[in-house]
Amino acid sequence: MEVGLLFDMRNPEPWQRPWAYHYARSLELCEEADRRGVGGLWFTEHHLFEDGYLPQPLTMAAAAAARTAKARIGTAVMLPNLRHPAQIAEEAAVVDLISGGRLELGFGAGYGALEYALFDADHGRRFRNVERNIGEVLRLWREAGVTPPPLQQPPPVWGGFYGPRGAGIAGRLGLGLLHISPEMFEHYRAGLIEGGHDPATARVSDLLPVILSDDPEAAWPRVAPHLAHQKNTYRRTWAAGTDRPQPPTLRAEDFPDRPADGSWAMLEILTPEDAAARIHQKIRGLPVRHLIFWASVAGMPDDLVARNIELICERLPDLLEKAATGG
Repeated sequence: MEVGLLFDMRNPEPWQRPWAYHYARSLELCEEADRRGVGGLWFTEHHLFEDGYLPQPLTMAAAAAARTAKARIGTAVMLPNLRHPAQIAEEAAVVDLISGGRLELGFGAGYGALEYALFDADHGRRFRNVERNIGEVLRLWREAGVTPPPLQQPPPVWGGFYGPRGAGIAGRLGLGLLHISPEMFEHYRAGLIEGGHDPATARVSDLLPVILSDDPEAAWPRVAPHLAHQKNTYRRTWAAGTDRPQPPTLRAEDFPDRPADGSWAMLEILTPEDAAARIHQKIRGLPVRHLIFWASVAGMPDDLVARNIELICERLPDLLEKAATGG
């Protein structure tokens, strides 16, 4: 089980830094995390976000691959409905070659109507199209339909889906499922069987809403404004370009404590020890390959980012191993 970091490259106006510096600093953090032994560096995708959310994850993945040596390089997720499958197959193959065979390719359907309109893509048929497009990328690799081929034959591919329909798609295509959920795992497993895949090949991963800190109580008021910004942009994108009403703006003080049912809150700031215990409960019985954590939440303070990365890389893996073995 690998522990990794997700970068979305947000640079919100209230805390904005020069864009070139922001990208350079993020690549430095990737290099530092790689030196500290991080298991994966993951990049995600959205378009038209006011804070410059990363629009081209494979470009960033190629840059990180060229500057690191050991970490897996992944997308969690990119949106195949906004590109031609041949373009994805070619670009992903190049990243896999640059990285020396470290690519993990995560796909999702997306949800933003304006994002789809920007690329003249069909938002209403996004689930049908995402299954077709992922399947076509796999076919192009399998049949040498693009050149050069990736180093891995093929790179691991993941479906970033949160509902039963998407979990079934991931299974039918023989992908890993980028969602840790016992309920969705059953739909995913059924999809594997339907697609003629051995259910023993099931594998799951996920982005967990966790930041690590030595002092969560002190860190929370410093992170909460950044979390509010993050969630407001997601909510506005969900409504934009549709007949849905614009949701009310969240404030830093609007976020609840940990839900009583044990599910995850929008974000939890935890010590490494508490995080390991919480995660162990969540993943028990599932074939987990990667645990992914935010490197930063919407431009949060640099000292918190640096310590979060340090704790994820150097403290959390041993604690997770101890929790798994009862040590």
